[in-house]
Order: sequence, then structure tokens, then C-alpha cells
Amino acid sequence: MSQKKTIGIVGARGHTGSELIRLVAAHPGLDLLFVSSRELDGQRVADHNDGWQGELRFENLDADAVAAKGADAVILALPNGKGAPFVAAIDAANPGTVIVDLSADYRFDAAWYYGLPELTRGRYAGQRRISNPGCYATAMQLAIAPLVGHLAGPPQCFGVSGYSGAGTTPSDKNNVELLADNLMPYALTDHVHEREVSKQLAMPVEFMPHVAPHFRGITMTVNLWLSVPISRDAVKSRFDARYAGEPLVEVIDEAPWVSRIAGRHGAQIGAFNMAPGNGRVVVVATLDNLLKGAATQAMQNLNLALGFDELASIQ
Repeated sequence: MSQKKTIGIVGARGHTGSELIRLVAAHPGLDLLFVSSRELDGQRVADHNDGWQGELRFENLDADAVAAKGADAVILALPNGKGAPFVAAIDAANPGTVIVDLSADYRFDAAWYYGLPELTRGRYAGQRRISNPGCYATAMQLAIAPLVGHLAGPPQCFGVSGYSGAGTTPSDKNNVELLADNLMPYALTDHVHEREVSKQLAMPVEFMPHVAPHFRGITMTVNLWLSVPISRDAVKSRFDARYAGEPLVEVIDEAPWVSRIAGRHGAQIGAFNMAPGNGRVVVVATLDNLLKGAATQAMQNLNLALGFDELASIQ
């Protein structure tokens, strides 16, 4: 495409916002029109993001001001429950603008396309409203999807995330002193990502999240009871076939390590450890919560909506 598209980011102060700015800077077909952050209003984007060059400055923009910018695409990187005024203003002023929302606000809204490309790409039909999946939810779905239809009960998912997943607002879940030498369980039932995955896979899923002292990366260990015994080779073959041709999903033999996925755009899935009798398998998935769990996936969805190669700027 010869003409560049304009894009704006709302909520650009956080960890994911920084990753998005870096991806936009590397994109040959996108111009960053604005970045909105109340806390950084007036400061140079380049002073907070090593990958950015130029004099663009953060602005403190309300919903109407964002809509008035007239960008071709807007990414909402806001906390849950904060996106509706921006969506309403853009709907009223520029309904053709692509909106990618990174919160959970629209993941249960049938009017929005749920953008986990490796699993939902076939459902994309030109929608301009895109809900980006949760980071934990992405790992869970990638680990479970190839065996849907072959399970005897709800998958049990034990998730561990680096503390960057808790954002930049101070809390126990990103307090480095509290997390030192610790593993912090939280929201052990009815987590929003548990409901999200249960809806997307059309089956109950059980999820137990924890925060660890490392900064970034998710390990998702999934226990799967099979409806009939299957050999390890047959299980792994289902994953190999499901993700063949997907450059951001790597199926490996061993259990992946979170330290090996940090800073990378894709996910790794492995282990495939069979219990005696081959009626139960444990699968492990890792991904970077700020990248494939957020910014990278948002860029995949933007590229799809704007007509670029899906992997443009994703290196």
C-alpha cells in the first residue's frame, strides 16, 4: 500500500503503550498521529521510548478530542471500564475508524471481532471494532484449542505472569519487594480471563492466576483430561497440524521456559506429558504478556483490518 495510514494510541504511558509505540515506529505503512497520556502530557515521546525519533509529544486528550483527530485507527490501551466514551465519540464522528481495544470491555460483545488471529482469523469479515484478547487468555486458548472436542472435562489452567501484567499503577501485584522470593495467587475463581476463554472455546475452563517476581512473560500449565486415550505422538500431531504455517506459534517437544520467550513476539507450546494410561495430558504454553499477549496481537489485528501483511513491523 502506497499511502500511509494514521494511528493514535490512548493510554500510552503503560508498558504495553511503549511496546505499541515501538511497533508503530517500525511499521512502513503507519504514521503515529497522536499519543494520549494524562500523566505524560506535554512530554516528548522520544524521551520515554528509545525506538521513537522526532518531536511528537504526549497529549491529554478526552474522548471528543481523540475522535476529532480523525485517525484511520485508534488503539485503546486503557484500564477495564474506561473505553466506552472513546468508542462512542469515535462512532459518532468517524465510524470508519478502526478501533482495537486492549481491555476486557468488549470481549463479550458479539458486535466486536475477537482478534486472536491464529484461532479467529477466519471470522474476520471487515469489522472495524476489534477486541484484543487477554494475555492469559491467549496462552490458554493456544494450549487448549487443538484438543477441543477430545476432552472429558474442563481444562485446569495454572498461570504465572511477570508483574508487568499488573500495569504501572502501584499494587501488591507489581510491588517488587512483596514479590521477591514469592509467588502471589489471586482471583482464583471467576477471573475475567476464565470467563473469556470459556466463552471463546464454548466449554468451561478453570483458571488459577499467579504473579511472580520476573518482569515479563507468562507460563501457562494446562491439565487436560481426554475423552479417550491418545498417544503422545497423536496429541503433538494435533498441535503441529493446528499451528502449521503460523509463524508466531512454535510447537516444541519439551516444556518451554518463560525466560526464552521474554521479548519475543510469538508463543511456544510444548511438554505434552502423558499420565499413565494416556487419558490425561499436560501442556505448557509461554508467551510475552506485553507482546503476543497485548501489543504484538494488536498489531496483527491492525494489519489485518488495514490491509497490510499481518506481520508488518513484527520482527
